[in-house]
Amino acid sequence: MNNVTLGKYLPLDSFVHKLDPRIKICIMVVLMVAVFLPCGFWGHAIVGGFLLIALLASKISVKYVYKSFKPIIFTMLFLLVINVLVIRTGDVLIDFGFISIYTDAVIQTLYIAIRLLLMIVVTTLLTATTKPLDLTLGIEDLLTPFEKLGMRTHDLAMMISLALRFIPSLLEEAQRILKAQASRGVDIENGNFKEKISAILSLIVPLFVSCFQRADDLADAMEARGYIVGGKRVRYKQLHLNWKDVITLCASLVLLVFLIVVGPKLNAL
Repeated sequence: MNNVTLGKYLPLDSFVHKLDPRIKICIMVVLMVAVFLPCGFWGHAIVGGFLLIALLASKISVKYVYKSFKPIIFTMLFLLVINVLVIRTGDVLIDFGFISIYTDAVIQTLYIAIRLLLMIVVTTLLTATTKPLDLTLGIEDLLTPFEKLGMRTHDLAMMISLALRFIPSLLEEAQRILKAQASRGVDIENGNFKEKISAILSLIVPLFVSCFQRADDLADAMEARGYIVGGKRVRYKQLHLNWKDVITLCASLVLLVFLIVVGPKLNAL
């Protein structure tokens, strides 16, 4: 749980931290689209290079982002097993007699794994370089056109921001409960299936109770400060674009257009 970096803000002084949150959200969407384009391994390598430059510009260490990869190792292994059992095309890479591993199964697994890793880097960059309040303001501004359709954009942006804000807090709470249960003799890692289920329930129940308690405390705090759902609100902080924001957004759009145009050729390599 200590490896999860999503939702944690790092207060650093960097070029990426100073970008407008609306621009960073738009860039995240652009890069997500680029990740899912059929542009082959070379196309994903170009996106990875762009993200590496962004990491250097944000002063966030690669080791910090690498920590977030560890929780999905099991997911990658599971995908490999499923693809090996399902995909039966391509050349035979390894033949065990009772089962054969084909090249297409390995390639498909690599594609999925690389896309997952790139998405994790994109989302980690956004949350690590953007304050929760700025993220709320950025989402609200981008959703403003939907107000004409009757959507409460501020409430939606507030919910998204709170969800991202409390991910680290809930993980810390789960870690605290795990240590408390371990001190009482509960062992989640060892034992038979029934004992593991019982141990997991001993974690889930107090975690849910803690979540509801935090929600009640947050609601009381917001109500005490005069927060009204759907009410008219004014801002102390206003967002303003500058030339650095425009250039960075244009660079990401150029990358997307390049991959759309050249992607089929890169995919054929």
